[in-house]
Amino acid sequence: MFLSIAQEADLPRSLNYGLLDKYWSFNGDSRLGSDVDNELRSSLSSKWKLPFPPYPENPLIKQYSAEFWILGDLMTPEESRGGSFARRVFDVDEADVVFVPFFATLSAEIQLGMAKGVFRKKVGNGDYERQREVVDLIQGTDAWRRSGGRDHVFVLTDPVAMWHVRAEIAPAVLLVVDFGGWYRLDSKASSGNSSDMIQHTQVSLLKDVIVPYTHLLPRLHLSEDQNRQTLLYFKGAKHRHRGGMVREKLWDLLVNEPGVIMEEGFPNATGREQSIKGMWTSEFCLHPAGDTPTSCRLFDAIQSLCIPVIISDNIELPFEGMVDYLDFSVFVAVSDALRPNWLLGHLRSFSKEQRDAFRRNMARAQPIFEYDSGHPDGIGPIPPDGAVNHIWKKVHQKLPMIKEAIVRDKRKPPGVLVPLRCHCT
Repeated sequence: MFLSIAQEADLPRSLNYGLLDKYWSFNGDSRLGSDVDNELRSSLSSKWKLPFPPYPENPLIKQYSAEFWILGDLMTPEESRGGSFARRVFDVDEADVVFVPFFATLSAEIQLGMAKGVFRKKVGNGDYERQREVVDLIQGTDAWRRSGGRDHVFVLTDPVAMWHVRAEIAPAVLLVVDFGGWYRLDSKASSGNSSDMIQHTQVSLLKDVIVPYTHLLPRLHLSEDQNRQTLLYFKGAKHRHRGGMVREKLWDLLVNEPGVIMEEGFPNATGREQSIKGMWTSEFCLHPAGDTPTSCRLFDAIQSLCIPVIISDNIELPFEGMVDYLDFSVFVAVSDALRPNWLLGHLRSFSKEQRDAFRRNMARAQPIFEYDSGHPDGIGPIPPDGAVNHIWKKVHQKLPMIKEAIVRDKRKPPGVLVPLRCHCT
């Protein structure tokens, strides 16, 4: 069984690999620079227009690199794609879904790095112009008109990717890291309802796929695991917005507790080394909500065999139904976590045997959240048990719903609208 995918061929290179050309052509002192990228940029200076340039190592961008690895799988020659669940076809009529090869996250990050002040505007906003170009090209195709876009697939890993055109691509299958960047838009659309009754008209577990962030820390194998002296570890920003405000309250509760390390820091080279040391030597790693319900930190913890303590009531997780997070994670309600002295007592109640079992299960799950195919240009056979194949399998699970939605839409009499979807889970 395979997922048959046609790649939208009319999108120019400037909307995917051309954006990487653009990124690598910036001066080393650009706001988009990072130490590791500036070193790589100098080595690419004479040949930065490679057919398939590498994705940035800048951690603020790299964490969203799913778009690069997913397209890389489709661009890999067929004879090298034996392990992929996706089968690329070149006739749209033979395809289950149509993949839109737009690096939406890289487009957004380039704009935010160059001129953040115009990001939410349309005039002078290169990202908006690219979004508009993509939508105009896609909506002009017979394939989009035939399905209303319901069988098209977009990768939107950055919470602000394709921010200006979300309503126009809402019928499609969206690959997102969570729904946090969409809540406020949907709540405005649901006038008359409380914030607890948001009508998710643009995103839903019924049609969309939650994908993992790209982890930033190296994988620690179970055979390399050593004694862990710290009970609970967290590194990140103390102050967050919206649902992430719980982080500041947790910080104040935990910062001076014995066996707990709370560090504020940025994911630069120094912060990376601190995170590796902290996660590799701690039993549990705290994962509170930030500006959105989840973050790259969860997948760094999994790769570090540090048991995630997830305190985020609205979190959605990748590949549920394929992987059971209860096998290696601890879920805590925000209301319980904020009770004085409760959280640390709860974590200390897990026996060494239970903690060891969590880590064994985590070690088995580590490959599932791995994007890297072993080729820096992204072109090459993907691991059969890796993240890209799990994404394709999740998209395949949506096919009955996609076909039903297309049929329902076609049988409606002229002038009658199909009711908006709700988050019926």
